[in-house]
Amino acid sequence: MDTEALKKYSALHPKPAGLTLQYGTAGFRTKAEQLDHVMFRMGLLAVLRSKAVASTIGIMVTASHNPEEDNGVKLVDPLGEMLHPSWEEYATQLVNAEEQELQKIITEICQKAAVDQHKDASVFIGRDTRPSSEKLSQSAIDGISVLGGQYHDYGLVTTPQLHYMVCCQNTRGQYGKATLEGYYEKLSKAFMELIKKSPSSGESQRHLKIDCANGIGALKLSEMEPYFPKEMQIHLYNDGTKEKLNHLCGADFVKVHQKPPRGLDMKPNERCCSFDGDADRIVYYYKDTTGHFHLIDGDKIATLISIFLKELLAKVGQTLEMAVVQTAYANGSSTRYLQQTLKVPVHCVKTGVKHLHHKAQEFDVGVYFEANGHGTVLFSKAAETKIRQLAKEEKDDEKREAAKVLENMIDLINQTVGDAISDMLVIEAVLALKGLTVQQWDTIYTDLPNRLLKVQVADRRVIDTTDAERRAVTPPGLQEKIDALVKKYSQSRAFVRPSGTEDVVRIYAEAETQETADALAHEVSLAVYHLAGGRGAPPQP
Repeated sequence: MDTEALKKYSALHPKPAGLTLQYGTAGFRTKAEQLDHVMFRMGLLAVLRSKAVASTIGIMVTASHNPEEDNGVKLVDPLGEMLHPSWEEYATQLVNAEEQELQKIITEICQKAAVDQHKDASVFIGRDTRPSSEKLSQSAIDGISVLGGQYHDYGLVTTPQLHYMVCCQNTRGQYGKATLEGYYEKLSKAFMELIKKSPSSGESQRHLKIDCANGIGALKLSEMEPYFPKEMQIHLYNDGTKEKLNHLCGADFVKVHQKPPRGLDMKPNERCCSFDGDADRIVYYYKDTTGHFHLIDGDKIATLISIFLKELLAKVGQTLEMAVVQTAYANGSSTRYLQQTLKVPVHCVKTGVKHLHHKAQEFDVGVYFEANGHGTVLFSKAAETKIRQLAKEEKDDEKREAAKVLENMIDLINQTVGDAISDMLVIEAVLALKGLTVQQWDTIYTDLPNRLLKVQVADRRVIDTTDAERRAVTPPGLQEKIDALVKKYSQSRAFVRPSGTEDVVRIYAEAETQETADALAHEVSLAVYHLAGGRGAPPQP
């Protein structure tokens, strides 16, 4: 390691005094002007990680659904998954180190993680459309270069596209070609194969309005449009030419406010969807003939995909185990429908994509979506091999056809991470193949009314939870109070959990009517305020 070069470059990317940051589920995320040293040091860390695992590592510069003035960075592990938890610790240490300790911390990481300094390092880097992203990705490149790493700069890409490239590279092309063309070709080919089999193929055009959150999704969808079959007509809104990223639009805005984004005019019963700022989340919605807005969130997306996959798995007649993974935020109606009507096992895990992804890997077919619209489907190696073999060799026509559809689904789904473009094409294909309208999809089950609230507290760590965050262990008496409140209302449940990023406690309540859900959420927020050290004035109904 060239200590002089490290000193010199590090001084060009100084750490603001007194700033400490934590690598969380979303990597590092804060105001863009505070991130220069973070990017440089994540460049350093990516090189160390690459040497440690002898694979290409990804760096994605994005703050997803945050406001335009923020930015952030996430590292991508070899198979396109999120950074290993032990390295999240190293990331936090490295970013918070004072200038003069940098060398020492790097040496410590190398010892702890058995990093061979003489190995080659390779890093892929990508960024979103924020004004600050280009300069920040250059800071990361400085970090990669100073430790002698090789890099490939993909420039503007969606977060899932970068995850995809890293996976392609490290599977030596087995997962696909590590280029944008490779991504567009693989997905569009699988989509075309599926659409060809739909009952109304060729005659009717499928129109879809897409709110791109004024982000990267718009650029990449326009690039991909020539690859789509002519039946698929997409109309892009909030494409980033006029308005600010994520401002009054995007999947997060639509989900939280339960209303359409600005700048998209909806006619009755038209299918519409929204991406978030870096295109790794998607939600659908429509307005009915009375003008009432209907949101179709991640729970309903998971349900639609599960119905479709379960039918196909039954047809191929293999004993492949399928399960759905949710968090405590999943609507109770979706859980009930999946377990009781569809007879699919449902597993609940802690909030955060990495927990869902990890659990989904335990099954032959693991479907996971967060209610916010981030999710995908994972196929085990054994399941994938079996399905591809049946698609080729099965003598029975019906079984072989079903296996072929499953094979196309495997190719259409981005298994590395939730991907709005891929998920959108999966949904469009399923709706076409099942001949469903957006309204019919929506009526599979009716969501229980729910309410999300948050309460400011002096210290979020006073709340500790168990049972996948569904029960509070501390402070004493809080869970008993919640249990007593829940008993008052029909079909109700509620839980509280500390935020991962700020001193607030998040509250979720659902019940038979909106009034009772609101009342329950308010009563639980008062209990949190009194028992968990609330700050400021007590919550008002």
